[in-house]
Parts: sequence; C-alpha cells; structure tokens
Amino acid sequence: MSDNVFDKHIFICANERPAGATRRSCGEQHGMQLVEEFRKQLREKKLPLRIRAQKAGCLDICDHGPTVAIYPEGVFYVNVQIADVIDIIDQHIVGNNPVERLRFRRKQS
Repeated sequence: MSDNVFDKHIFICANERPAGATRRSCGEQHGMQLVEEFRKQLREKKLPLRIRAQKAGCLDICDHGPTVAIYPEGVFYVNVQIADVIDIIDQHIVGNNPVERLRFRRKQS
C-alpha cells in the first residue's frame, strides 16, 4: 500500500486577485465552478480510488487561464473549461493518460 493519503489529488486554482490587478486570476473566470464540477463528477462516478478535488490558491500560471494541477504526477492543465472536467477525469484520473490539449508546456528558452 502506498504512503500517499490519496491516489490522485486534484488542485483547482480559485485565486481571485483584487479589482484592478494587472494579471488575470483563475477564480474570477470560473475557479469555484470548476471545483464544484470536479466534485460532482467524482461523486457520480463513484470511482474505486482515493481522490480529493479541492480549491487551491494561486498556482502562478493564471495568465494561461483557469489552472488545475494533478498529483502525484505533477501535471498542470491550463485554460480549463467546465466542459473539460469529464475529459480530465475519464482520461487522466481513470485512464492515467494526461489530456495533452490542456497540458501546460513551459516555453523553451
């Protein structure tokens, strides 16, 4: 048995910057709606895994749109929309295959 408390841990950025901030924030776009949608879909699927989906503070890549991080893999998704939640759960959480079209890729210098 693994020492990890969870098989998969989903962090959904719900950070909201103050009005007039120069950077975007995930929370103002739909961070909490993403949190609720992940929780709803996971409840409905009743997966045989220990999974936690929770809101997180800034993951520091908000400029790329709403951000989700999944551990233990350390995969970050950007510009996540409500409609993407099912793909992330089915492909990544269940199938262990990251959703490449949403995956954050650091620019090579």
